[in-house]
Amino acid sequence: MGRILAIDYGRKRTGIAVTDTLQIIANGLTTVPTAQLMAFLTDYIAKEVIDRVVIGLPIQMNNELSDNMANITPFVNRFKKLFPNIPVEYMDERFTSVLAHRAMIDGGLKKKDRQNKALVDEISATIILQSYMENKAMIK
Repeated sequence: MGRILAIDYGRKRTGIAVTDTLQIIANGLTTVPTAQLMAFLTDYIAKEVIDRVVIGLPIQMNNELSDNMANITPFVNRFKKLFPNIPVEYMDERFTSVLAHRAMIDGGLKKKDRQNKALVDEISATIILQSYMENKAMIK
């Protein structure tokens, strides 16, 4: 069994999380500059078996897609073209940044560490992945 990879796509930085090979635990992997995202993924997918990719769906409180969807759609189309055998799914990413900050506070990180936006993006990707996994478990 391969891993599930989650992406919290941002204009500047993108948080990435993955499961273990048994797809039980979600772990933050890294944050990469968005301009280098496709190169990073190409390299990572060459080394690891990825069963699917989950992308954070930027839905606003009024249930409309945010402006960032205009950046995500071309990325997803390019990804599907390069990796046609890897399914891509979307997962609602509302509140992931808030939850990431809460997790940092609960984890005892100092204020200076909590201001690390790259860490917030990585934790947000982990929350997206964990939510996806929990959602799939409830459907089974």
